[in-house]
Amino acid sequence: MYYCYHDTPIGELLLAGDEDALALIGFPKGSMRRDPEPDWIYNEKPFTDAARQLDEYFAGERRDFDLPLRLSGTEFQVSVLSELQKIPYGETTSYSDIATRIGRPKAVRAVGAANGRNPIPIIVPCHRVIGQSGDLTGFGGGLDTKEALLRLEAEHGQGRLL
Repeated sequence: MYYCYHDTPIGELLLAGDEDALALIGFPKGSMRRDPEPDWIYNEKPFTDAARQLDEYFAGERRDFDLPLRLSGTEFQVSVLSELQKIPYGETTSYSDIATRIGRPKAVRAVGAANGRNPIPIIVPCHRVIGQSGDLTGFGGGLDTKEALLRLEAEHGQGRLL
C-alpha cells in the first residue's frame, strides 16, 4: 500500500491506497487518527487527484468527489458507506434515516458503528450524519473537525442543515 500526507485546513491527512484506488484517509487526531503501517511505501503520485479534489473541496469549489475508492468492511458496512455517498453537500441526515434507506430501520446502532468505521471520511461524507435530535455525535476526527466540515459546506452550499 502507498501513502502520503496532505495538508488541509483541518490538519495533515494521511492518504493511503494503491495505484487504482484510495482506500483510507486518516485524521491527524481523534479515533480515526492513523499512522502508516511499517510495510507501506511513501509515494505521493497515486494521490495527485485525491489531493487536488480535497483542496478544491476545502476551497468551497467542489461538492462531489470523483475518485476510485476501495470501500472495505462487511456487506452491511459497505451498504452504509454507499448510502453515505448519496447525502447531498451541505445537508445532514440521521443514523435512523440511513438505516431506513438501506432497508434496516432497526439497525440504527449498527449504522452508527459502520459510520464510525468509515475508512475514507470526507470523501465518503460520514460527517453529514448527525443524531436524530440534531446533535453532533461522535466523529473519528473529533467533533470540532465535524463541525468545521459542516460549517464549510453550509458557507459554500445552497443546501440546508438540520
